[in-house]
Amino acid sequence: MSLGIEKTCFLNVPTPLQRLDRISADLGVDLYLKRDDLTDFGTGGNKLRKLEYFLKDAEDKGASMLLTVGGAQTNHGRLTAAVAAKYGLKAAIVAVDPYPGEISANLLLDGIMDCHVYLAEPKEGQKESVLLEQTVTEVTAEWEARGEKVYYIPMGGSNELGALGYYDCALELDAQVRQLELADPRVFVTVGSMGTYIGMASAFANEHLPMKLTGIGVLPYRDIQRSAAEYYERMRAAYGLPEELKAEDFDVTSAYDCGGYNNPVAEVREAIYYMGRMEGIILDPCYTGKTFCGMLRMIGEGKIRKGDTLIMLHTGGIPGIYTKHHRTEMEKELMDHIHIL
Repeated sequence: MSLGIEKTCFLNVPTPLQRLDRISADLGVDLYLKRDDLTDFGTGGNKLRKLEYFLKDAEDKGASMLLTVGGAQTNHGRLTAAVAAKYGLKAAIVAVDPYPGEISANLLLDGIMDCHVYLAEPKEGQKESVLLEQTVTEVTAEWEARGEKVYYIPMGGSNELGALGYYDCALELDAQVRQLELADPRVFVTVGSMGTYIGMASAFANEHLPMKLTGIGVLPYRDIQRSAAEYYERMRAAYGLPEELKAEDFDVTSAYDCGGYNNPVAEVREAIYYMGRMEGIILDPCYTGKTFCGMLRMIGEGKIRKGDTLIMLHTGGIPGIYTKHHRTEMEKELMDHIHIL
């Protein structure tokens, strides 16, 4: 069904659904990758589906500037900058983060696209949430004083409006699954700010799609199932969704977050190398690498059975490889591949 909310369509969809033949044979499963990393602006990624809805709302409200928040190396911020550039808008990102000592990865791409990044480091005893709110207010006032009309987009684009991008994606994926005649597939989605997962979960439940959905958290959640249920209730209230879901109805886990967010983890890097060496596809160390690592662990634990049909959503985020704390670890491990003659 259509939820009747308009968006500005700019994506090259449907994104491919590709079978990973070598990994499938090696692991004894039937593994597919939904390539949302191949969306076509700002090096691609999942946030662009959300930004189609935010851009339409911003246009309707006469905005001349998009402002969002995240970490210093936010993928969502980089894609917000890309959309702003494409549509002739200004862009800014507010991050409660120290300067990382270099302009690399997403920070470099932000600058290329003329996006201003404001890095605010909390003082001792200062709450990050308070500092973030204060800085957003100050930056908004600064640009409005210059004559801009600022449109605010929440972290990760993860609210009721942004989640609609992945309601759409679930319907797109369902059509591809039917075309390929895949039986009883289980779809794996990274859970960070949760908008991608909840958008898909909302569609799976309310469109009665013949697929299972599993979310793998990549940051510590106090109660990830309760958080999912609360987000879904906001979706129900906003769009009149008929299906009632409780916390236990959400197959989402924090068991594979590796103890932190965006932390360098040897096991995650090994999963990235495995994907690269088997399929020539690059994952990132914060999101997709950790998700795939979790899937590999679930296979080892028997939580994924031999012969299962699996679909992993590739959400992009590849610039994260080039952040200093991930890059330096990989450089040490991969030095033996460099032969200086």
